[in-house]
Amino acid sequence: MHFDDRLATVLRHRATGERAARTQFRQLLDLLGGPAGGRDASLEAAAYLRLDALGALIPFRERARIVECDGVRIRNARLVAWLAEAEPDVAAAALAQARLSEEEWTQAIPELPIRARGFLRNRRNLPAGAIAILDRLGVSDRGLPLPERASLAEPAPPPSAQIADAPAEPSTAGTSSGDDSGIAALVRRIEAFNKARETGPSAGAGAAAPQLPLDREPRAGARRRSELFTFTADVDGKIDWADPPIAPMVVGTDLVRGQDRSAPGPQNAFASAFFNRQPLREAPVELAGADRIAGTWLVDATPRFTRTDGRFYGYVGRFRRPADISAQEQAESEADRIRQLLHELRTPVNAIQGFAEVIQQQLFGATPHEYRALAAAIAGDSARMLAGFDELDRLVRLEGGVLDLEPGSSDFGAILRKQIEQLQTVLSSRVARLEFDCKATTAVLALEQQDAEMLAWRLLATIAATTGAGERIALELRQEDDQLSLRSAIPATLAASKDPFSTQTRPSGGALSPGIFGAGFSLRLARAEARAAGGELAQEADRLVLTLPLLTGAAVPPSRVDAPDSATG
Repeated sequence: MHFDDRLATVLRHRATGERAARTQFRQLLDLLGGPAGGRDASLEAAAYLRLDALGALIPFRERARIVECDGVRIRNARLVAWLAEAEPDVAAAALAQARLSEEEWTQAIPELPIRARGFLRNRRNLPAGAIAILDRLGVSDRGLPLPERASLAEPAPPPSAQIADAPAEPSTAGTSSGDDSGIAALVRRIEAFNKARETGPSAGAGAAAPQLPLDREPRAGARRRSELFTFTADVDGKIDWADPPIAPMVVGTDLVRGQDRSAPGPQNAFASAFFNRQPLREAPVELAGADRIAGTWLVDATPRFTRTDGRFYGYVGRFRRPADISAQEQAESEADRIRQLLHELRTPVNAIQGFAEVIQQQLFGATPHEYRALAAAIAGDSARMLAGFDELDRLVRLEGGVLDLEPGSSDFGAILRKQIEQLQTVLSSRVARLEFDCKATTAVLALEQQDAEMLAWRLLATIAATTGAGERIALELRQEDDQLSLRSAIPATLAASKDPFSTQTRPSGGALSPGIFGAGFSLRLARAEARAAGGELAQEADRLVLTLPLLTGAAVPPSRVDAPDSATG
């Protein structure tokens, strides 16, 4: 059996000078540039650490020249990702030299820095899958289109009507290739332009000056607005690099000047994130200047930190124009992003919960009781987190209009009595009480039983969890035309807040809880459920009022009406 010990041999030697550093840097690129299969993982990790150290000794332009050498072959996706994090010159050279398979490109491109993706726009030999990924990520300006070729079998079209009256001039020596040549057409336009300038006003007031064929489309007085460009900002928040066509107009722009980091509002999003070294997602920024860049932009950017000591040295990201979409489409887009985020959060929590249950149930062998107790606590915490994710997902889908409650039939009065009776057993220890008075002759809703129970429990459990010791909360259910209304006094804890729907109140402990996100969130979710059912949950003076439409058009049995002193206890 043969072992490839070249990587260990290179790492065994120390680079004692600049020349030796360049040589070893090139050697490590050669060895790491090949397919990663069969290499020792620890040696490979040591090699990347050595490359970091050598990079600090070699100027970035020299490193870029080493990467650009014809002898350097980069066929390792991990090396491509590592080089893409380097300075722009090095990253551009590496992405130009990289030779990956289509599958490797499709996996690597989404993980590349935003700036590095832009360097790929000049590649002409990317596989179709990589091009599709770049298009989805917004990197669609990959180089200039090929010029249109005139057919040699047909004569070139005549000059524009603007110079139709200009006299024909003999062709110069440089146009001997024939009238169909693009050069010949250019020369004719130059000659016509010079003659029109010499004749001056005699050309007539309505005559337009001939234009050179640099742009096939007429100009409307202003350059076309840019829709997307990448940038980097320094430690002071000033743009220090941008895409070449945009750079003269934006380099030096101070993105945080005069901004108060504590000031609220979306317009201060960049300044707030900058001072806190946080990534940005669709932060609105106003740029002033030329028509091409003036106006509102959305910024997606991420902070940059040095590899050696973790120092902050600016931002890298992109500016893009806001999409002209409707409010409904924007809400659906936001809801989709939140659902994707929740999906990504559920995956690790599910894994943690599964491992905790394995330990707690001793599926892989005997486990000390202390560890089993810890595992049970972790499993319980994971379950609460997953329940919170489910509530977030439900709220997002309800508010985004992508979730409808199931239609059906349910007796809301019976549901309330049963749940209040369950809650009263817990409230008794606090000498507190929910006093329920049902005055409705019918309380049948056009809502499926499970959805009706979930809505009722969310509201009642939140009220009960925030009810203080010795407090009595009056609840009244009555019928108003074709609506059913439940009026509840607001517990003192919630009444202390100006808006119960935005309060962050969380009980200190106990068997009752309004949920992992607090009472305000639970009330907002109950309000969203009520609205999805065609009703409303709102605050009226010192009461919370839930209104829901009654089931009509069918004979339904009346709800059982208890005696006036029907407070459960």
